[in-house]
Amino acid sequence: MVNSKKKLEAEISAAFITFQRELMGRGPQEAKTYIVQDMVITRFKGVLTVEEKHLVSQDTGRRLVKEMRQVLREMYSKDFEEIVNRLTNCNVLSSHSDISTKTEERLEVFIVDRDLEKFLESKA
Repeated sequence: MVNSKKKLEAEISAAFITFQRELMGRGPQEAKTYIVQDMVITRFKGVLTVEEKHLVSQDTGRRLVKEMRQVLREMYSKDFEEIVNRLTNCNVLSSHSDISTKTEERLEVFIVDRDLEKFLESKA
């Protein structure tokens, strides 16, 4: 279970990094995915561009960056969900995202239609 779970988590992280680099010309510095019951959680580190780092030093800029990132996430939510669908063979029921301009991290949470962790355990 551990090997297949870790392998799947690594594959999801790599797919998200590749997608974001192709989409925006750059991706996060690091991504780590965790499969917990029926959730796929990915934590991205180093997500802000140089320009965004300058903007977040002011309150107005912080709000602007968060709003822009939320709009982009909504535009590409189907693409993110498709990555999870394809790699896990699960249907994504809902997905959630938030970005911290203080720590330069973003979290993506996907709720899938079965207990993926338990499924991977049963296949081990």
